[in-house]
Amino acid sequence: MVKRLLLVLCGLALLTALYFWVVLHWSYSTGERAGWVQKLSHKGWLCKTWEGELALVSLPGTTPEKFAFTISDDATAQEVVKAMGRRVSLHYEQKVGLPGSCFGDTRYYITGVKVSDEIPLAPGVMVPTAPASAAAPAPR
Repeated sequence: MVKRLLLVLCGLALLTALYFWVVLHWSYSTGERAGWVQKLSHKGWLCKTWEGELALVSLPGTTPEKFAFTISDDATAQEVVKAMGRRVSLHYEQKVGLPGSCFGDTRYYITGVKVSDEIPLAPGVMVPTAPASAAAPAPR
């Protein structure tokens, strides 16, 4: 009787571990979002993740839509911190089935960041941005 109960408990633990492994390593969808990172914070009681917001602006003068995201990798978070204040493209993976907020507050996990050199105003119309080194005044 005790042996059977122990076998059932081990089986449940194995199934639970397998479920979490599959959910963490499989993506429901992947994609890119472009805009300006306006918020990034490292938060959580026990499981710390980086939570942020990307302001998506389709046309100048319009109200920005916000894209909430999670970063679990510290190196990727540091790349996003370096790119704050500039237009970026964030590569994300959407994960579904993760319970609670220990794995992050959103289902969108950032896996890469690219800084944009141009700002699109309309189809075919681009405004080049100055590199960070050109924007800073020369020391005296």
